[in-house]
Amino acid sequence: MPETQLKPKVLVVDDERVIADTLAVILNQSGFQAKAAYSGEEALDIASTFEPDMLITDVIMADLNGIDAAIRIRALLPRIKILLFSGQAATADLLEKARGRGYEFEILAKPVHPQDLLNKLRG
Repeated sequence: MPETQLKPKVLVVDDERVIADTLAVILNQSGFQAKAAYSGEEALDIASTFEPDMLITDVIMADLNGIDAAIRIRALLPRIKILLFSGQAATADLLEKARGRGYEFEILAKPVHPQDLLNKLRG
């Protein structure tokens, strides 16, 4: 199993299961070790044991939004790279609130093209 340890670990979070699962499959086929989570709370649980190098999360989710989940995961894993994606206008308000609290996140618009995502993760 040592080979998997060399692959960057990515946690993909989206309450739309098909999006989370699809992105995880694409990442796993592209040289990453990816896991999917379907809520912010589930992402926190998985992050504590999986210890991902990168977090890709939708912003607008029912239980815990992606920005708050990202802030809490960064507290656990300070070196984690975080990439947000969203297809909703409410994201701008949440990003502004996070900036006011001293957090800066990169965001991609949904739908995200897999190659754009891979370029961001590798860049």
